[in-house]
Amino acid sequence: MSADAWIDVVVMVLVLLGALLCLTAALGLLRFRDVPTRLHAATKPQVLGLLLILVAVALSLRSWAVLAFIVPIVLVQFATAPLSAHMVGRQAYRNGTYERQALVVDELAGSQETPPAAGG
Repeated sequence: MSADAWIDVVVMVLVLLGALLCLTAALGLLRFRDVPTRLHAATKPQVLGLLLILVAVALSLRSWAVLAFIVPIVLVQFATAPLSAHMVGRQAYRNGTYERQALVVDELAGSQETPPAAGG
């Protein structure tokens, strides 16, 4: 096999793995029941899946212009996914839409963001 054929095989494997990770992220959002596990499913596999697909695109097209276009996409994704998950998690804490028993350590218990008691 030539070098181009090997690169094409690697590209196909990376795209398949990236698509599977993005699919597991979507299934996790549908199947998990509480906010923290949904946030984990929404951020971790989705970001890695996108990264694998972008690496496959860069390998397939073999151009510096494509790489220069992909690097900011990866940086923005790495910056915004954890930030948005953090904001959604804090809002769930403020609303009280989480399972208090599932928290191992409640670092926000003494803050002014403590949600009102349920049923009260």
